Amino acid sequence: MAKETHMRGQGPELEAYQILIRPLVTEKSMHLANRHKAFPFEVNPWATKMEIKAAVEELFPDVRVAKVRTQNRSGKQRRFRFRMGKLSNWKKAIITLHPESPPIPVF
Repeated sequence: MAKETHMRGQGPELEAYQILIRPLVTEKSMHLANRHKAFPFEVNPWATKMEIKAAVEELFPDVRVAKVRTQNRSGKQRRFRFRMGKLSNWKKAIITLHPESPPIPVF
């Protein structure tokens, strides 16, 4: 009998470039990056913390991840012409690096 690997909760198997969607570059994210070596990204909602860590270390080879925190953000209400609509829900990940690790070059 074959050995079972880690079972995912939902969704397909994701590649590293499918997990990290985009970096969140704001004034607050610059403060986190400069002072705490923490970098926020928008990530795929199906991605787990372990997959996010592996994707960051694969896409940025010289970076070592210490911790990953995630947040599921609900979409905001917006008005589209004469109707109220809702933006999509999304997932945010804050990646904290080891103290001796170089910063992520995107920031």
